[in-house]
Parts: sequence; structure tokens; C-alpha cells
Amino acid sequence: MSNNAEQTVAALQKKNLESAMKLAQLSIENSQRILQLQMQTAKDLFEDGVANVQSLTQIKTPNEAMELRARYAQQAAEKMFSTSRTIAEITAELQHEMSKLVSEQLTSGSQEMIEAMQGFLKGMPLNSHAAAEAMQSTFEAARKTLEQVAKASSDAFSAVAQTEKKSRK
Repeated sequence: MSNNAEQTVAALQKKNLESAMKLAQLSIENSQRILQLQMQTAKDLFEDGVANVQSLTQIKTPNEAMELRARYAQQAAEKMFSTSRTIAEITAELQHEMSKLVSEQLTSGSQEMIEAMQGFLKGMPLNSHAAAEAMQSTFEAARKTLEQVAKASSDAFSAVAQTEKKSRK
């Protein structure tokens, strides 16, 4: 393997490692956002529950108690739906960003990989042009498949959000 080919492979590996690190960082950041949201929701629900118990101690009639419990249950359900919706939005944003990064990696990386393979295939008794074209079509098919999966996933999150909005009306 020539020195130039080794440098090309090393550069590709470095670029792939950087992309993997970006994907991991995105995942960690979004996991933290979701965890903070869940902790805040749990804290809010606990505080609301304490306030509800304190309010129940001042209730004089069973009807008032039932109304207060119903109101508390409604508020808790709304808070949980809101949290679920926010988690779905965060997840959809993460999925979009990850798809974008992977798609960019496939698009730019495929051309670089083809050029590197052409360098490897030079001097071999193979038809390097045909091999390069086969690789290029494979990378293009992978990129298109990823875009379709990303779109389907995005559509699914949108459908869930729309269904939730309709159910709240």
C-alpha cells in the first residue's frame, strides 16, 4: 500500500471517528435534556400532590373533595401529556440531527472512499472504473435508504403529535 493510500485511509478513519463522536455527543446531550425534563416533571407532580393534600384538609364537603381530586387528576394528566410531547419533540430533533450527520457522512465519505479505492485498485489487473462505479452506486443506495428511514421516522413522530393534539380537543 502506498504512503498516499495510507494517508487517505487515515484521514477517512479520523473523519469517521469525529462523526461518531458528534453522534455520541448529540445522544448524550439529548438524554440529559430528557432526564432533566423528567426530573422537573416528577418534582412538579410531587409539589402539586403535596399542595393537593393540604387543600384536601380544608375541604368541608365530599363534593368539594371530588372536584378537587378531579381537577388535580386533570392537571397531572395534562402535565404528563405535555412532558410526553416534549420528549417526542426532543427525540424527533435528535433523530433529524443524527440523520443529517449520517447522510452528510455518507455523501462526502462515499466520494472519498471511491477515490481511495481507485488509488488502491490502480495497477491491479481489475477494471477499477467498474469497481468504483459499483461502490458509488452502493453508497448512493445507502444514502437514499437512510433518507427514507429518516423521513418515515419523522412522519411517525408527526403523526403521534397530531393524534395527541386531536385527543386533547
